[in-house]
Amino acid sequence: MTTNHGARRGPTLRELTVQALSSVERGYDLLAPKFDATPFRTPERILDDVVRALGPLGPFRAGLDICCGTGAGVRVLGEVCRERVVGVDFSAGMLDVAREAVRSADAKVQWVRADVRALPFAPAFDLAVSFGAFGHFLPKERPGLFAQVHSVLRPGGVFAFPIGAPPRPGSWPYWAMLGFDAAMRVRNAVWWPRFVMYYRTFPLTEVWPELERAGFEVELRPLAGLGHRPDGTPRAALVVARSALRG
Repeated sequence: MTTNHGARRGPTLRELTVQALSSVERGYDLLAPKFDATPFRTPERILDDVVRALGPLGPFRAGLDICCGTGAGVRVLGEVCRERVVGVDFSAGMLDVAREAVRSADAKVQWVRADVRALPFAPAFDLAVSFGAFGHFLPKERPGLFAQVHSVLRPGGVFAFPIGAPPRPGSWPYWAMLGFDAAMRVRNAVWWPRFVMYYRTFPLTEVWPELERAGFEVELRPLAGLGHRPDGTPRAALVVARSALRG
C-alpha cells in the first residue's frame, strides 16, 4: 500500500472560514482537497509509532479505521492487517480524496460512507483504530460510539487510538485549547448548523470507564518514539481496548 500526500497548498483563510461556518459533514467536504496540507492531518511520526505499538498485539486479519478522513490511519492498518482494511467516514469529499491517495496492489482496501454512530458492519474486524476524530463527538455520544465499535469487533478484537498527555494548566497549549473550545461554544450558540469540534471533551479519566462499560478491557501503552515530558512521563500513549473473549 502506498499513500500519496505530497506537498499541496493549504486552505486559505476564507476557505477555513467557510468551512467553520458549515456543518461538520459539509465543512469536511469543502476542506477535503487540501486537508492533507493542514496541521489537522495526523503526522507520520505518530502513525509510525502506532504501527510499532500494534505489531506485538497481532496478528490481525481485518481492520477498520473509524472516521478515516483522507486515509492516514488506513496506512497503519495496511501494515498490520493481512487480509482486509476498511475506512469509514461520513464525508463523501474526504472519502474521494482517500480513494485517490491510497492505492493497494492487492485491493484489500475498501471505503464506506457511513455515520460511525450506526456502523453498518457485522462483528468481522480484529482491529479498529481512530486518529484525531473524537473531538467531533459530544460526551453524551461517546458511550454509543464505543458500543458501536465493540459491536463490529470479533471476540478478543482490539480498539486502539493514540492520546496525548494533557497540557499542564497555565501552559500555552492549555490556554490555546481552552480558547478554541470557548470560541467554538460561542459559535455554536449563535450559528446554525453546529460544527462540533472540541479539544477538551475527551479526558481519559472519563473515557476509560466508558470503554469498560462498553465491554472492553483497557490498558495504556506508551508511545516512546514521541518523546517524554520534563518529568519523564510519555508525551503520548496508545489506548488499547480489547473486546473480552466470549466463551
